[in-house]
Amino acid sequence: MAVTICFDFGNTRLKAAVFENNDLQEIIILSDDNRETIEELINKYKPKYTILSSVIHHQAIVEDVLAHHTAFHKLSHHTKLPFTTPVGKPETIGADRLALCAASVSLFPGRNNLAIGLGTCITYNFINNQNQFLGGSISPGLEMRFKSMHGLTAKLPLVNMEWNFPLVGYDTKTNLLSGVAWGMAKEIDGIIDAYAEKYGNFNVLLTGGDTLHFAPLLKNQIFADPQLIFKGLYAISEYNR
Repeated sequence: MAVTICFDFGNTRLKAAVFENNDLQEIIILSDDNRETIEELINKYKPKYTILSSVIHHQAIVEDVLAHHTAFHKLSHHTKLPFTTPVGKPETIGADRLALCAASVSLFPGRNNLAIGLGTCITYNFINNQNQFLGGSISPGLEMRFKSMHGLTAKLPLVNMEWNFPLVGYDTKTNLLSGVAWGMAKEIDGIIDAYAEKYGNFNVLLTGGDTLHFAPLLKNQIFADPQLIFKGLYAISEYNR
């Protein structure tokens, strides 16, 4: 069985997903992007194919190691994609957003799709029923909202997300938790509603580490999958064989 490892280097975490044929077998959190870390993965899983999506300045040795041991593909605006990107500057599209679009087209081809990624930032990515990525929007993510309120004020503390929070906060911490979580949920619902007014029926796909926590806060029906980026990367890897 052919093994593919999909690497997702984001602003918060470095992650990898191991696929055997079409099946996602394992998610791995990497401690760093050193040669030894990458070679350890290669030696353990012996992948035939690898693909890298990176939105950070990773070490160049990563690509050298992957290209030496596997059929390697780096996701970029030069990548052959299962959709088109008729936007002003396709070279500025983040690799993570391309992966989300690929997953949407793979799961729901020929449909209007809004793929929402919950990460350091929230990305809204719209693919129409002609499989064209038209763009979308970007707003601050969960951690960024907490950090900005702490960093730009004199007295607000920095808090970490806890999902057992009240709607009506009773102290500073719970006010911050409620404001950030419900604020994001209502933002997401509002943007979904705005797209619905313009495009009618479409699929909403939600992904990211906080997907399962946010999904119950939304009034709109969504397709929730925390591993959507990896499934998109795998689809792109297959498309470029």
